[in-house]
Amino acid sequence: MKSAGYMRANGELRIFSGNANPPLAEEICNHLDIPLGAINLTRFSDGELYCQILENVRGKDVFIIQPTCSPVNNNLMELLIMIDAFKRSSAARITAVIPYYGYARQDRKDKPRVPISSKLVADLLTAAGTNRILSMDLHAGQIQGFFNIPVDHLYADPVLVEHIRKMDIPNLTVVSPDAGGVERARAFAKHLAADLAVVDKRRTGPNKAEVLHVIGHVSGRNIIICDDMIDTAGTLVNTVLALKKKKAERIFASATHGILSGPAIDRLRSAPLEEIIVTNTIPLAPEKILPNMKVLSVAPLLGTAIQSIHEETSISNLFV
Repeated sequence: MKSAGYMRANGELRIFSGNANPPLAEEICNHLDIPLGAINLTRFSDGELYCQILENVRGKDVFIIQPTCSPVNNNLMELLIMIDAFKRSSAARITAVIPYYGYARQDRKDKPRVPISSKLVADLLTAAGTNRILSMDLHAGQIQGFFNIPVDHLYADPVLVEHIRKMDIPNLTVVSPDAGGVERARAFAKHLAADLAVVDKRRTGPNKAEVLHVIGHVSGRNIIICDDMIDTAGTLVNTVLALKKKKAERIFASATHGILSGPAIDRLRSAPLEEIIVTNTIPLAPEKILPNMKVLSVAPLLGTAIQSIHEETSISNLFV
């Protein structure tokens, strides 16, 4: 069934991609059996971004695939310029599909005289002309409230849980690496019929964390550490070491977003992890894919959500 033939109030479905993650956009289009839209994204010699849409989008229902991953500022600015180009080309509706939402960790004032950058980004996206947001595993669910436009917030749980279930790990305990991720870990534990444990972590600075206590029974248990992202991998590796001290057996790690910045790869390479499971919301260079790393695709999940939004049907069936 070709989605391109579906005509709705917002016009024909068209999907375009920025430079952040073209392979994911191609996968989504293959899932929906429609071509990826033609667009020219280049730079002037001074570094300014330039965008030209190479096909007619007047009256079309446009979806732009662009995670705001590294280089974060370039990808964010590129997304804003693309949105402006589509708005000025009379697209009927513009949905920004942001599988990974950058600046999400700056979602509150946790110190004096600091910005709430995730709110600023929400305002920029809205001011540029975005009509709707589709994102996945936001660092904090309340970021949805920063927008005055509809936000569809997906979770990678269906993809991750299915993979972990197929691994058939006995005596499984799901571990949240911090108190903020307990709700996510509890959902995992429920779907996997596993026990739940929590690590008490204290953040000592940006990208720095210290494990204080492990709350729950992990001795002699197989562990799946569940988080929304792996950035520098400091929290993850400290959690693994704390669990090993508590006599945990096999340890696996699962995260939606594999940011893997700075010393992450060196840390993960030396950590006693049997498998590291991430998704392709962020593209991973070949040198960042370790032998014990499994990259799962969220393209079918995002593609189905895009089709449901286009057809104005519910996306609730995409949740585990």
